[in-house]
Amino acid sequence: MRDVVEIGLGKTAHRGYHLDDIAIVPSRRTRDVDDVSTGWQLDAYQFGIPCVGHPSDATMSPASAVRLGQLGGLGVLNVEGLWTRYENPTKVLEELAGLDEEARATKRLQEVYAEPIRPDLITERVRELRDGGGTVAVRVSPQHTLALAPVILDAGVDILVIQGTIVSAEHVSTTDEPLNLKEFIADLDLPVIVGGCTDYKTALHLMRTGAAGVIVGIGGDEWSTTESVLGIRVPMATAIADAAAARRDYLDETGGRHVHLIADGDIRTSGDIAKALGCGADAVMLGEPLSLCEEAPAGGAWWHSAASHPSLPRGAFEAAGEPLGSMERLLFGPADAPDGQLNLFGGLRRAMAKCGYRDLKEFQKVGLILDR
Repeated sequence: MRDVVEIGLGKTAHRGYHLDDIAIVPSRRTRDVDDVSTGWQLDAYQFGIPCVGHPSDATMSPASAVRLGQLGGLGVLNVEGLWTRYENPTKVLEELAGLDEEARATKRLQEVYAEPIRPDLITERVRELRDGGGTVAVRVSPQHTLALAPVILDAGVDILVIQGTIVSAEHVSTTDEPLNLKEFIADLDLPVIVGGCTDYKTALHLMRTGAAGVIVGIGGDEWSTTESVLGIRVPMATAIADAAAARRDYLDETGGRHVHLIADGDIRTSGDIAKALGCGADAVMLGEPLSLCEEAPAGGAWWHSAASHPSLPRGAFEAAGEPLGSMERLLFGPADAPDGQLNLFGGLRRAMAKCGYRDLKEFQKVGLILDR
């Protein structure tokens, strides 16, 4: 039963745990690292590593999304980003990469994202992704899904990601036509990933919309300001475990339909990835870690999609630093530093091997310990 704490007369709060609060417990068996598989599958699409690229313009361009796909992950392009607002956003990205004043950076982000989205550029970017080979995935916000979906679907994507800070199965509005996720997804013949969510009930309701995947978390990291602006903070270990419980109940409810969980938040190192998967995630969404690779379009700078909101930005701007290496080295090594930021999925493989598990499904059963 969930630990409930009384924080005052008549008001209680559930206790939640972050990934930093838990650790993985090895079992009685170990396994050779070469016998471990990090592959996973979403609908009909197979991937070599459980890695989804966070759809920030700082990390995902058509070229870098294609490259991530070539390396076994899933790149996701933001169709509300700079690549669908500018014919060639390279100069804008170079300017942003050169900014070093946080206050000025936020204002400049708002200015460059004020350029209107061009439907013809959505079609062009999807074509570039398709020409690169691999699985084509794009992200759209819930607010713009109904308006942009016809263009996106006509362009021919494989996977649609509907992502916002918080996404619910039931959005109430007296001014705009709300997005009915269940009806929307039912009319599509492609898998849809939705999120983020933060608790059991929301995860279960999102699964009942027919989504193939649910994003758990709000992309929280040291540069996210969602807590400062909205008061929302997500203890990721608890959020993932709660969503995994919802998945088990939904599996029983539907007689075997598995919905994939993608953890998005507080994940920077290979150890964080291992702990997120050990809590029950099927894959992780990487943002800031991918900004440190040479292929990152913003040259090492980092910002969340919500950092450019015109009236309520929810992310600080991280100035560009020196890249750690190529995307391939970031994901697969070799590492020359002991901090877990390089060879991310080599580290995951070794964690799985140390605990004796041969694939990701088995690894979700790994023991955990609370040590803080």
